[in-house]
Amino acid sequence: MSNTKDSLTYVALRKFKKNFWGVLSFWVIVFIGLISLSAYVIAPDDSQNANQMHLSIHSQRPGFEVQMLQIPSNENQDQSLISKWLFGNKNADIEIPISEYSVQNEYLIYTEYASDGLKGEEKSVNLDRFPNKDYRSHIQTKSFLFGTDKYGRDLLSRILVGSRISFSIGFVAVLISLVIGIFMGSVAGYYRGRIDNIIMWIINVTWSIPTLLLVIAITLALDKGFWQVFIAVGLTMWVEVARVVRGQIISTKEMQYVTAARALGFNDFRIITKHILPNILAPIIVISAANFAAAILIESGLSFLGIGAQPPMASWGAMIKDHYNYIILGKPYLALIPGICIMILVMAFMLIGNALRDALDVKT
Repeated sequence: MSNTKDSLTYVALRKFKKNFWGVLSFWVIVFIGLISLSAYVIAPDDSQNANQMHLSIHSQRPGFEVQMLQIPSNENQDQSLISKWLFGNKNADIEIPISEYSVQNEYLIYTEYASDGLKGEEKSVNLDRFPNKDYRSHIQTKSFLFGTDKYGRDLLSRILVGSRISFSIGFVAVLISLVIGIFMGSVAGYYRGRIDNIIMWIINVTWSIPTLLLVIAITLALDKGFWQVFIAVGLTMWVEVARVVRGQIISTKEMQYVTAARALGFNDFRIITKHILPNILAPIIVISAANFAAAILIESGLSFLGIGAQPPMASWGAMIKDHYNYIILGKPYLALIPGICIMILVMAFMLIGNALRDALDVKT
């Protein structure tokens, strides 16, 4: 019986563990993935899309603090914990930044916060709006670690919630590209002849169109939206997978184990799925990691152009679009923070792709 430690999987895993940047990138991806899954749990603003706007505190510096009055919402809709975890809190209390407050005749008198040394408007609210008239527990000092965007929303919360789009676009687009690419490449490489010529013609036509232009065309045809971007990106990334799979199958289908499978009477579907594809997974895994990074960049570019995820959804690309002019207005962090997040995630997938390529290379 062969030793498990001599198996190709164990050897590849051992080589991968020795790659410092590959291991670091793996844990970075895991960390960002966990953040995206629990975004609404850890985000300071747990409202849907982290969309609590406070125009009076827009574009504030990182670490900004202000007293926040929370007025309980009159809406009393039931919402499960799973719904809050996935979609955010639908019954978020009304938040009002204030500078001072007092109580007079069963009314809470407060002064709204105003920047630049101005005095805000004075308003009042009945103490009956608060449970047991306990207004003190609804006035807290709120800190904005990354500051606020131009609409007065918590930038940290928007970054956390926006990570979901970047992560999900990668998974969905790569899944679509793998399903289409493996099918088309397998059929073309295994059967060759006229089928191969037709599929290669489709691949070459699709390949000749600039990726971003093709994505824009598909997105506009399907209408702008969240899922439309996923489908559009996936439909443009299958070409690379199909070319790799086709080339690998052409060189693999003449191997002795494939000839033996034919001699045993196995049908073509079983030979492709059970014998050929498992032996060409290495290049497919590597190209999937690269496609994951490319999908994130394409989605960010589409959001920057305004045809990606639509407001008020939080998207790193859309955040750069909203604040790129602040780079020359003395507040570059509003655009740099989401840009750095994109760079870190894309670099992590590129580095882990390189590490997987080296680990799965049987020649080394």
